[in-house]
Amino acid sequence: MAASESTDHSNLPPEVPLPEVPLLDMFPKPLALSDDVLRIRHRRTSRLIKVSWLGISVRCFVIVMELIGLWYLGHSVLLVDALASSADVLTSLAILFAIRIAEQPPDEDHPFGHGRYEPLAGFQLGLLILVVGTGTFAYQLFAAISHPQSEVIGWVSWTIPLTAAVLLEITCRIVLKMARQEKSSAMIAEAYHYRVDAITSFVAAFGLIIASQIPGYGHLIDHITAMILAVIMVYLGWVAARENLNELTDKVPNQNYFDQVKSSALKVEGVLDVEKVRIQTAGPDAHVNIDIEVNPEETVDHAHVIAQQVRHRIQLDWPTVREVVVHVEPYYEADH
Repeated sequence: MAASESTDHSNLPPEVPLPEVPLLDMFPKPLALSDDVLRIRHRRTSRLIKVSWLGISVRCFVIVMELIGLWYLGHSVLLVDALASSADVLTSLAILFAIRIAEQPPDEDHPFGHGRYEPLAGFQLGLLILVVGTGTFAYQLFAAISHPQSEVIGWVSWTIPLTAAVLLEITCRIVLKMARQEKSSAMIAEAYHYRVDAITSFVAAFGLIIASQIPGYGHLIDHITAMILAVIMVYLGWVAARENLNELTDKVPNQNYFDQVKSSALKVEGVLDVEKVRIQTAGPDAHVNIDIEVNPEETVDHAHVIAQQVRHRIQLDWPTVREVVVHVEPYYEADH
């Protein structure tokens, strides 16, 4: 009796036939990225490299000025500022090398691309700057305690770091203007890096000006200012290492990226909602996993076409996205 009751469907409403949707004649080919997207990727990389070379040139000029001043005038401040600039040059050169590697397309050994080479280089150099800053602070503290002496500091001494501060601030403004035009967060960060360098050079100039006015304590003030610069180096190294480590460990990026991806997906006809978005950033690349919801009555092939269009739309709106994985789910009003 129980078995017969379980198979009795006489009281159920008649099945409503699904609307007929014409099937595709063949499996749809992937939507190729337009030449504009490829051109934008290349232009961003090219401008980032040009900006890096601009910064390297300016910093090398600053280093030469400070080493000349150190040779003729002495002063620990000039030495520390030259060390900081040298570390920045090494950082820029390593980032340039990493950018070249990171731009290589995915291959069999690196199916997700080579983007992590860039934050890996940045992390290592951040640690280098932190270690150099710590060692410099310890040395300057020892020198200030063990070798107290009077020192006369002339106006030439403080004009060198002051000139460096002006040059670095001008470079910052040039880079920042270009970065905002290209909407490049990496270039904007690099621009503010120049501004921080300009501030450290200004601190060096300010310390030497004070020392020139108090010759009896000029030597001590020189070392104290150098220690302040060393602390700034330690802080910058820690920040650089932390930010690059966040990319290496897949920390969740800024919420703006999630809003942009969701907005792009909802532009596609047939996408009724977006359930989940997961984003990984690695140097110049980004990888997106997204769950979209479509009409549950859609056929598999048409849902696949919608997924392809979502992938294409996201990459058009955000050209640095290397890969988009789209998962399709049915949309039910009662779940929202």
